[in-house]
Amino acid sequence: MKTDAKVVHLNKVAAEQPPTSPVGRLPVALIQMRDQAAHQLKQALQALFDNADDTLFEMADRATSNAEQNAFFEAMRDLRLKRKNIERGFFQRVFESFSVLNQYEPAAPPALDAVSFDNLSLVQNDELEETVALDAMVAKVMSRDGSAVTHLSTRLNAMVSRKLDDRSNPLGPTALCEAFLEACGGLGVEIKVKLIILKLFEKYVLGSLDQLYAEANQALIAAGVLPELKSPAPRRQPGRAAAPLPGEGGAAQAALGEQAEQSVQEVFGALQQLLSQARGSAMPRRELPGDALPISSHDLMRLLSYMQQRAPTQDGADFDLREQLGSLLTRASAKSGKARVVGEVDEDVINLVAMLFEFILDDRTLPDSLKALIGRLQIPMLKVAVLDKTFFGRGSHPARRLLNEIASAALGWSEQGDAQRDSLYQKIEQVVQRLLNDFVDDPAIFSELLADFLAFTGDERRRSELLEQRTRDAEEGSARAELARRQVEQALNQRLLGKTLPEVVVRLLREAWSKVLMLACLKHGVESAEWQEALATMDDLVWSVTPHEDQQARLRLLELVPGLLKALREGMASAAFDPFSTGDFFSQLEALHVQAFQRFKRPPVGAEVDDAQRAALAEVGIDLPLLELPAEAAEPDAAAPQMVAVVEEIVLQAPGAPRPLEAEVVLADDDESLQQVDNLRVGSWVEFQEDDEHKLRCKLAAVIRPTGKYIFVNRTGMKVLEKSRMGLAVEFRRCAVRLLDDALLFDRALESVIGNLRRLKGA
Repeated sequence: MKTDAKVVHLNKVAAEQPPTSPVGRLPVALIQMRDQAAHQLKQALQALFDNADDTLFEMADRATSNAEQNAFFEAMRDLRLKRKNIERGFFQRVFESFSVLNQYEPAAPPALDAVSFDNLSLVQNDELEETVALDAMVAKVMSRDGSAVTHLSTRLNAMVSRKLDDRSNPLGPTALCEAFLEACGGLGVEIKVKLIILKLFEKYVLGSLDQLYAEANQALIAAGVLPELKSPAPRRQPGRAAAPLPGEGGAAQAALGEQAEQSVQEVFGALQQLLSQARGSAMPRRELPGDALPISSHDLMRLLSYMQQRAPTQDGADFDLREQLGSLLTRASAKSGKARVVGEVDEDVINLVAMLFEFILDDRTLPDSLKALIGRLQIPMLKVAVLDKTFFGRGSHPARRLLNEIASAALGWSEQGDAQRDSLYQKIEQVVQRLLNDFVDDPAIFSELLADFLAFTGDERRRSELLEQRTRDAEEGSARAELARRQVEQALNQRLLGKTLPEVVVRLLREAWSKVLMLACLKHGVESAEWQEALATMDDLVWSVTPHEDQQARLRLLELVPGLLKALREGMASAAFDPFSTGDFFSQLEALHVQAFQRFKRPPVGAEVDDAQRAALAEVGIDLPLLELPAEAAEPDAAAPQMVAVVEEIVLQAPGAPRPLEAEVVLADDDESLQQVDNLRVGSWVEFQEDDEHKLRCKLAAVIRPTGKYIFVNRTGMKVLEKSRMGLAVEFRRCAVRLLDDALLFDRALESVIGNLRRLKGA
């Protein structure tokens, strides 16, 4: 009976990956090439928009009717207003097409929908005109630069997992035209005007693609990506290569696929050539006995399988594959009486894989405790390379992708007391053990393990991203609160610093009203009416307890106090200030205001307190005598209030956290360490050397601009470190922090091997 208990459905795994999921990171060389191309495209788009006004104005000047002229003028205005949106949309589409190149996407059969003649309709005339225009534009570029585009597609196929052709190439004319057309979707212009804009795109953007393709190919050649491919001339003669006809699309795609596959096969040949040249110059040649008999690849696989069964007892970091294999061949030769050696092609494969793993096991990006596990994959990877030489040239090869995904997942893994209890360590160990136990000669096991490992890391990533987002939200909230505290401190110090006021008023503003100001700042901002009203209430309170002698001040005080006390009470209630403390504050304030009234001399006729004012004061707890006596006859004042001079700046502390100390070391603005900090991007992994024995690996999760904080999280998304820009620069300067290279491990190893072989060749 068949069972699918161990079957992993690839479609389900792929469906769980969001469109922008960073499952597969792009190689550094590809990122640099992309950014360089984006810069050239940006300049070309600027030229387009700079010339669009003149072109549309000329068309308007030649218009045959007012309606046509108005259409061109409206298009000019619309294009100016939406220029930034079009540029942003275009580059977003271009960058998105690059971001998905290394995502795992198993092929799925096309869904066949039921056809109903009722649903069929003719293509709209405008859409048809757009399609015809785009096809003509693409055909011109392919006729001129088709070879350069194909070479670029081939080189991309050697670096990424997704299968590309000239049509799906992110920098191909088809993708660029579709991206621009989609970005222009918001333009409310007629088809006639849109076609003119497309012509401008053809002239200023597509017209300069020959230079873009030449430089992109050259950048990848400089990075060691298929340098043996002959670079095409920047421009092709018209008529040398025509665009495929609509009916020939399938055949053209098949031809492109075959050409890409052939290019992938050529990678191993190029590596062999470099290895042969290096062996002839700096590396010793193979010295074989005259009667040596090469063993077949099948026999080599049997020997490797024998070694593989004993590999679990070996430390992968110290395992010398060539030495072990040589020992087995010596024993086999002694037993058979004939010298047995590995064939030349298989010997090249062994040397290349050995050099790859020498780089991997020396790589400082991999944690030491995981190197031993990954090192045990050397024999399975060698067996795959013997079976399938495209292992070296195809970025989408399942075995190569599995190694890259394991290394990417291990990037944030930190040394722990009991490493084997960590879920990631256990998963990697499970994958390694499964390969050592079950892999004989069927590479399909790598696809199964890759899908299973991606499902595992996908679940881990979703959990860490959720916690990381919560960490960011909390830090941004803290930053907003810190910024609000600074605003409140500034407002308090502007009004109180240098003044001598009753102690109760200073304490009320510092302890209670500061909370009201914080709430207004956080909820409404410093430009809001609520913030201004809170400041005005504070100003009125300070004025009301400041001694005044003129009668106008007395009249203002009479009018001010009832509303002031009401505003204070409502504000403190909205900030949920302690009701008992509020009552104490108001009792002392009332006494202060009574004393303020009693300090005034008898008012002139017409300035007496009327019944309405007396009632308003009584309502807030201030009872004035019915007959106001002259100053000489008034009762002696109550005890004078305790006064304090505000001579130090008011500093508000964050709840439950001491105020951070400023960095002791201040570096110059042009210091190289500060530039290193500024070049850090969110998502970068770094390693801090905490002391001689302990290291901390963490990821930059957020840069909180208002406070200048750099927030770092661990693999699970939990905050582990917080640094200021200056503090982080000091760490860089004393070499206590190191940026981890998050480029694909296999690709970096292959680049290193190619570079070493070229150096040996020239030695």
